[in-house]
Amino acid sequence: MRSTGIDTTFSHSEWDLLVRLPGRVVIAATSADADGSRRSVAEALAGLDAIAAGRDSPNALVREVVGAIYAEHGADADFDATDRETGLAQVVVACREAAAALTEHGTPADRAAYEQWLESIAFRVCDASGPAAEGASALGATEKRFLDELSEAFG
Repeated sequence: MRSTGIDTTFSHSEWDLLVRLPGRVVIAATSADADGSRRSVAEALAGLDAIAAGRDSPNALVREVVGAIYAEHGADADFDATDRETGLAQVVVACREAAAALTEHGTPADRAAYEQWLESIAFRVCDASGPAAEGASALGATEKRFLDELSEAFG
């Protein structure tokens, strides 16, 4: 069991999920649409920045997760890059698992803050690629679907 400093207890696997999921969201959002390497770098940097923004969250759980992310060295983000659709689906399933763990062991405020943080990470990554073509939506169809499914996973 992992007891956080905020009177919340998660199993080791639940805590591991909460800590690794933001990185998986970055990779999934970066992989949602096929971009050039330049856009992928911009997306990855936006994702790292969005994860780091959690340090300033008013929610203690989110701040503690960010601290645990930075304390880990060489952690595998666990994304199936060989099959984009499978990788995206796995991240959405992991979001559902995180929502269940937060419902069972966290507070409603923790769950809402964590969900908003993950959605912010995913949106910032997807938005970093810029518009696909002049006058077109900045987000591709796969990115929009991923963002919708991520949001629904916590619904």
